[in-house]
Amino acid sequence: MPGIFRFSFGPWNIHEGADPFGPTVRDAVAFERKLPLYKKLGFDGVQFHDDDAVPDLDKLQPAQIVRKAKDLRRKLAAHGLVAEFVAPRLWEDPRTVDGGYTSNDPACRRYALERSKRCIDIANALETDLIVLWLAREGTYIREAKDSKVAVERLRDAFDAMLEYDPKVRLAVEPKPNEPMDHTYLPATGHAIALGYLTRAPARVGVNIESAHAILAALDPSDEMGFALAFDKLWSVHLNDQNGLKFDEDKTFGAANLRRAFNQVRILDQHGYGRRGEFVGLDVKAMRTQKAGVATRHLANSREVFLALLQISRGLSDAKLKTVIAQRDYEALEIYILRKLMGK
Repeated sequence: MPGIFRFSFGPWNIHEGADPFGPTVRDAVAFERKLPLYKKLGFDGVQFHDDDAVPDLDKLQPAQIVRKAKDLRRKLAAHGLVAEFVAPRLWEDPRTVDGGYTSNDPACRRYALERSKRCIDIANALETDLIVLWLAREGTYIREAKDSKVAVERLRDAFDAMLEYDPKVRLAVEPKPNEPMDHTYLPATGHAIALGYLTRAPARVGVNIESAHAILAALDPSDEMGFALAFDKLWSVHLNDQNGLKFDEDKTFGAANLRRAFNQVRILDQHGYGRRGEFVGLDVKAMRTQKAGVATRHLANSREVFLALLQISRGLSDAKLKTVIAQRDYEALEIYILRKLMGK
């Protein structure tokens, strides 16, 4: 059955234009001004880091955190929006400079786990059961600094603690091979899924696949999605694009490689993505050159590209595809796809 597609993005996707090589170039937009833009841009879901939902949560007691998160849920409902997921932002605190779950310092590991539990509290208050784990600093700059076997076991233990803390929560790992660390311990989809099978509840550990992260690992995003779909573990996607193996660019979806984008749309649609409520997240950033008044077009443009590619994919002739594939005439298949992408 074909997919059913709803779209989401995070408040960080309307941003000030800073990148690894330069400061901000636009004024910040208050969260309250971002919410009305979601529906106008064609989006139904909001992605959150824990401190997007509850700012300064490290200064608050658990009951205060839950109360503020419930207030936010009411604001979302007033705009016809829902929370897709919540992600613990562990990479910006000084205590996680050497990792959170895999830190060599037991006190830092305890902080990371407590912060993750508060994240789960926020998710419950926002009425979502999905926690996304971007393991930004769970890696190493030099191999000798950490024991990789111990690091994987520490990740398993942290996952187990979260799964035990809430019997309904689902954990979606967002793999990335590098940046900010030189090397991370779960760099690709297969690593994340494999770790899930070490946990106390493998059925509640899946993945969130980001296009750019797969490209940075020299992998094809649609193949990573297909791998996760085969395991029934694809619970969210972050679609964007990337010019080669450099820093994480989060370009407009399809902007660098339209055919690569087409294949991501096609694999999702062919296998019924979204029929259980999964969102298509568009984790894209406006270019630094964009002026503030047009610094949301990257979101609308990414959604437009997705829907246009979906129309192309659904318009392909199944008979034509079956014939050329059965004949192993891949040159005919290639030009057929290219012509369709060129509007011929």
